[in-house]
Amino acid sequence: MTDAEWAEVRSAMPVLAWLLKRGGRPEAYCHREMLDAVRYLVDNGVKWMAMPVDFPHWRAVYDFFRRWRACDYVRELHERLRRTARARAGRNAEPSAGIIGSQSVDASETVGEDSRGYDGGKSRDGRKRHILTDSEGLLLEVTVTTADVHDSEAAPALLETFMDQPGRLLKLVWVDSAYQGPALAKAFARHGVRIEVVRRSDGQREFVVLARRWVVKRTLCATRHGRQPRSLCRQRGGCPSIGARGHAATTGLDCEWTTNRPEPRQAVQPPL
Repeated sequence: MTDAEWAEVRSAMPVLAWLLKRGGRPEAYCHREMLDAVRYLVDNGVKWMAMPVDFPHWRAVYDFFRRWRACDYVRELHERLRRTARARAGRNAEPSAGIIGSQSVDASETVGEDSRGYDGGKSRDGRKRHILTDSEGLLLEVTVTTADVHDSEAAPALLETFMDQPGRLLKLVWVDSAYQGPALAKAFARHGVRIEVVRRSDGQREFVVLARRWVVKRTLCATRHGRQPRSLCRQRGGCPSIGARGHAATTGLDCEWTTNRPEPRQAVQPPL
């Protein structure tokens, strides 16, 4: 990242205050080097052990990645940077409107049948990421399911996760025609959030950019880096690889983090 990007990120990093409060020994490597290493891995799709020698040792980078994910530092950092970006654009820190969309990705042959599904509409055999963005395309929330889960079934849980956090002001969400049904409407009404379906014109066949819908599509296209178009994780029920780059992608960090974290394991093996 550039010097200007690092200055912005460093001022918002929650881990610095945590270390001072904890009184622990400073980490051996610069956080800027660590973040650049994770960005490189995600962007190029390499294995952890294939990290170039210009970066810190791959084990140190992987431990840094796991520690930040476990402590939920990335979500907090993303929230701070997102609020700063919205304030700089003359908007309120918390959005009142958002857009929901999804993207199906193929799973590799190492992913078991119990954690993958087939999306007939997109002809994808793997997993699906569901995201909620603001009107600028900045990521608000993300969740990961098997690809056979319908969009309308995953949307309520996505909204619940976002609205359960304090200070949320969301009142309106734009969706496509797949997000319909009484169960979905009931879940959104419970939080006082109104759904507005963006439809195509009657008889429309050629590609046309739909109002509001292009914003979430642009955010999903931003995740098509080395590790993102394909799910590689073998773990069940949520995966640190496919899930998102979630809260870091739209703030310039471009890292590979997730809100769907599996339970910690006793023996940690480097992911593929």
